[in-house]
Amino acid sequence: MSVCVIGAGLSGLAAAHALSRRGVDFVCLEKAPDVGGIWRQPGAGEKGPGYLSLHLNTAKQLTGYADFPMPASYPLYPRHSDVAAYLRAFAQWAGVLDRVETGVEVLSVTQEPEGAWTVVSQGADGARTERRFAQVIVASGHNTEPALPHPAPGSDSFTGRILHSLDFHDARDFAGQRVVVVGLGASAVDIACDLSRHAAATMLSVRRGLHIVPKQLYGISVDELAETPWFTEMSFAQQREFVEKALHTARGALSDYGLPEPDHPIFSSAVTLSDEILSRIRHGAVSPKPAIGSVEGGLVRFTDGTSAEADAIVYCTGFRMAFPFLPEGCPVGPKGSVELYRRVVAPDRPGLHFVGLVRPVGSVTRLVEAQSRWVARIVEGAAVLPSSEVMRKEVDGYLSSVAERYGNAEGSSIQVDVAPYLAELRDL
Repeated sequence: MSVCVIGAGLSGLAAAHALSRRGVDFVCLEKAPDVGGIWRQPGAGEKGPGYLSLHLNTAKQLTGYADFPMPASYPLYPRHSDVAAYLRAFAQWAGVLDRVETGVEVLSVTQEPEGAWTVVSQGADGARTERRFAQVIVASGHNTEPALPHPAPGSDSFTGRILHSLDFHDARDFAGQRVVVVGLGASAVDIACDLSRHAAATMLSVRRGLHIVPKQLYGISVDELAETPWFTEMSFAQQREFVEKALHTARGALSDYGLPEPDHPIFSSAVTLSDEILSRIRHGAVSPKPAIGSVEGGLVRFTDGTSAEADAIVYCTGFRMAFPFLPEGCPVGPKGSVELYRRVVAPDRPGLHFVGLVRPVGSVTRLVEAQSRWVARIVEGAAVLPSSEVMRKEVDGYLSSVAERYGNAEGSSIQVDVAPYLAELRDL
């Protein structure tokens, strides 16, 4: 076959659809028992990063595929089971289900001297298969390896349970318990809000402030608002000023809720979308706390000198990008940044492409569809890539601009702005 697609979540299915439309011969390998990625895992009871309270944070109009909209019966922000059903319906509609091999885990992807790629996979029965492909598309996502901070002093003595959000499934499992949730990202606020309805006490431990943005401003979903002509015509500085003023009007200062103020302007780091967390804090259901300073038995001490008894600590501290099946140093370079031409192509490894390895402020669907269309054209020969040197120069320029805006934090190299990036892909 000419192409191997790795992963059958939202990105992998977009790639499969684009290849199918161009008549490209391919197979899609998915280690889970069905398509749908993280969206089907909560309902299937499998290990995260999905959890039962998982919902879309982006509007369904912008999260559905362009040629296959989400059903009108869906709410604006569907729950995980709705999204999982939608993704499977899309795969059926696109006619790619018979090209997806489920229960197949990719173990290694290596390039042969003449340029072909050897993919070794293992089925649910343990049998290994080795196949050769001209091209490989990696669409396996980047929420793979849990990132845990250095343990607070005394953590080994903790008498309760310590877990990462990857292992969190259902808040009802913590009914009547006292739980400390560490972090302020999307999973942290979702899990804290969910726990606050079942746990005896829910504490949210925050080391660094992030911008918390409601899902709607002025009655409009924020990702839809970001695409209105009057907003896109603003300069970046004007957009930043407008949003900061709108947030101050909508929610006031985060310090009024007991949370640390962000040490950076908005759009210089990932934002946290939530309609609930500030309300749960104001209602006393979630108690904000600073970072954990130390642990002693069942007592958690915070850096402000306060302490609390706890039965569990849930670290919602994100993930590290890990691609153990790929050659070392690809796509994450020695400095920890993703090094891909136009965020898709591995410059020094012809035939290796990535779909969905981006982090926009808003829905990722249109981006992965545009990436997939471009990759399909490359595979077919309708689009020609520049030399490795030219691609390297573009990567270096992009990483420099990202570092200037976001700093060198891990994961910042995959940040993109939706409208400019779409325009960039359209011109390729």
